[in-house]
Amino acid sequence: MTFYLKYRPKNLDELDLTSVSKSLKSIVKSGKIPHAFLFAGPKGTGKTSAARILAKIINCESTSQKLRGPGLVKPCEECQQCKSITNGSNIDVTELDAASHRGIDDVRSLRDAVKLAPASGKKKIYIIDEAHMLTTEASNAILKLLEEPPAHVIFILATTNPEKLIDTIRSRTTNIAFKKATSTEIVRSLKRVVEGEKIKIAEDALSVIADFANGAFRDAIKVLEQSIGEGIKLTKESLEEVLLSKKLFDLDEFFVLLQQKQREKLLKKVEEFVVSGVSAENFLTALLSKLHLELLAKSAIGEESFPKLSENDLIVLIELFMDAERNISDSPIEVLPLEIAVVKYCGNNRNQESGIKNQEEKPTIPDSSPQIHTDAPNPNIDRPSSLEGVNDDIWRSILSAVRPINASIEALLRAAKPIDYDGKTLTLGVYYKFHKERLEDSTHRKVLEDVVAGILNSPTRIICTLTEPPVKKIIEEGEKKPVLTEGEDRDIIKVAEEIFGN
Repeated sequence: MTFYLKYRPKNLDELDLTSVSKSLKSIVKSGKIPHAFLFAGPKGTGKTSAARILAKIINCESTSQKLRGPGLVKPCEECQQCKSITNGSNIDVTELDAASHRGIDDVRSLRDAVKLAPASGKKKIYIIDEAHMLTTEASNAILKLLEEPPAHVIFILATTNPEKLIDTIRSRTTNIAFKKATSTEIVRSLKRVVEGEKIKIAEDALSVIADFANGAFRDAIKVLEQSIGEGIKLTKESLEEVLLSKKLFDLDEFFVLLQQKQREKLLKKVEEFVVSGVSAENFLTALLSKLHLELLAKSAIGEESFPKLSENDLIVLIELFMDAERNISDSPIEVLPLEIAVVKYCGNNRNQESGIKNQEEKPTIPDSSPQIHTDAPNPNIDRPSSLEGVNDDIWRSILSAVRPINASIEALLRAAKPIDYDGKTLTLGVYYKFHKERLEDSTHRKVLEDVVAGILNSPTRIICTLTEPPVKKIIEEGEKKPVLTEGEDRDIIKVAEEIFGN
């Protein structure tokens, strides 16, 4: 058994995130356990461990007055409920990975299961990990359960991306924020491992591991275990030499290539870093740190290292790499979000010369101001105040204005339609999840909002929601079957071609 599993926290006192331990203790001592929790925070910060501890506290069989009712903090760890929850065999505590059980059918099975009373515990507890991966239909089904929860059921949703959950789910859960651990908190966690394994290591060496782990308990414990396995001397000096060589890397050449928008060379450079053992997450952290310093330098706070990157360039890069960092946990290939960010910034020009291009020119980003073709519909309209004012002609005007700025956005919009407008916010019904996510990209949304504001004569916020694609219904032997409208399949192919290249 790995160190991380062997030394999982067993009670709230062992939860090394002080703020989480304090919050959960307060809730438990009140004797009023909410029917639904949302544990949100970065990976490796103890969300699943905290959920299991809470499950044990709720279902502990101990008869001791000290361990029952208000004031309960520690499970007894000796009863059958505690033991079975610890080893994962308790039939009343179900853990679901929403990344692989994300569909409506999975939630329907869950809906049927929650109706049944607990087999042996006080409560049935459902721990849904990576909850943000649930489909829209599954999320709505979960919401129904949260709105009308059976008295014998408690839900614990865990996620690294709470912003991807629908607002109504977040509002119906008790939110517990799991932040990146401090170095002190990680060292405390590591001490529990080294004492249990009787490992001789100085505290300053533990601090080196803690700094490398970037706020994740799990990563820190893995580094400790790997260092022991590789025979690395557990001293401050040896660990610094080995770990910092993996964490610190020269980004100067990478930034020069960014200035030149040398897509192919940038992607090769990313591959070199990954092959050398640098994680995509650490790479992005280093990139963002350097971009932050460059942005401050634009305001005369520090010295610029790459003056050919304009302030707008830096902002675009920061937004792209921040999106990539958030998407790493959802990606089947860890480095893919980073590669997508590079491609987005450099554009889809595949015929870049190997030599340095236009060294004296600053990299530019598309002008976000609306540019309407002379042949595009250009109705003379008053400022609309409702959806009725956003008619087909106006929608075509929006598409035409977006096209010369960013053809990919225009292509994405063909798989969407306006479904609501209140004079300030335009809601787009988007037919496919991929299109919705791309339109919600901060850079894309800014371009679209600027264009729409120019067309509607009013500052306009854009929000996207999934909606059913247009269908035509045919009747065959009494059965109704949804079929894509004529041309819809061609639109999908065309969108993909324009986004990723023919």
